[in-house]
Amino acid sequence: MIWAFPDYSLLIWLAIIFTLLYGIYLFRFYWINKKLQVSKHRLIIKLLLRGTYFLLFLIAMAGPSIGTSMKEIKEEGRDIFIAIDLSHSMNATDIGPSRLQRVKFELKNLVKQFAGDRIGLIIFSSEAFIQCPLTFDQNVLQLHLDGLNTYLVPAQGTDISAPLAMALSKFEAEETNENKSRSVILISDGEDFADNFKGLTADLNDAGIRVFTLGVGTAEGSTIPRGNGLIVDPKTNQPAITRIEPANMRLIASQTNAEYFELSDEVQEIPDLIQAIERVEGSVTGSRMVEASANKYFYFLLAAISLAILDMVLPFRTIKL
Repeated sequence: MIWAFPDYSLLIWLAIIFTLLYGIYLFRFYWINKKLQVSKHRLIIKLLLRGTYFLLFLIAMAGPSIGTSMKEIKEEGRDIFIAIDLSHSMNATDIGPSRLQRVKFELKNLVKQFAGDRIGLIIFSSEAFIQCPLTFDQNVLQLHLDGLNTYLVPAQGTDISAPLAMALSKFEAEETNENKSRSVILISDGEDFADNFKGLTADLNDAGIRVFTLGVGTAEGSTIPRGNGLIVDPKTNQPAITRIEPANMRLIASQTNAEYFELSDEVQEIPDLIQAIERVEGSVTGSRMVEASANKYFYFLLAAISLAILDMVLPFRTIKL
């Protein structure tokens, strides 16, 4: 027999409470019996009846499964590339502890929500690189997320077309059916975009690839740490200030039938992003037969309810006249 809820601590506590309360009842009966000569054998019948249906209630709560059956499970999945901006502006601290560290923390939780989907990682600044190909392996993804830093990519600005082009080429290289669900999560502060992504969004849209965008940062912005100092703006010779620039991020999302979200200390739309991706129906990738246990709690519950009703509608006469 298999139990759906093998944690018996609650059931044990309920049994203890029942025993204590019924013990008090028996004590009162013993005291009354001395004066009123109450029939003892009727009390024993009551005790057995109530103890039986209480035990049946406990068994039903534990969810007993008796026997097994074969069940067909359809496997659905999505292919998702997460493109992460690793330019130096992602080290800004307008989001604690920094933009990149916050993104890493949120992504580690996000990928857990899509354990049945293939996820890949693309990192970029002025160029894009495959950090992790599409995989179901959550441990590999978590390992790569832990290792993300701004020194993994060149430091010459940000070109948003690079990760989009790479995601498109990798998706097209996959031997898959046309109805395969494919998405990109583009994460950046939106600054310094080269203006050559508009043709790519049309190609992505034609291929049925949605680009969900996540803007990271604040409108107030902050300086950019580098080593023990700050990055200096060569035009002003003052510390550079990086701010979120959402306009192009919104445009990319709208042109690919997707949505734009933001992440900051005040605005936290990661749950909305997860829900938006979940609404994209995954394609059926196959089916398999699994052995499923048959939960029989209902029979124990029905028997317990029947005995409880019997206890209520058939009261025993306990006092001898």
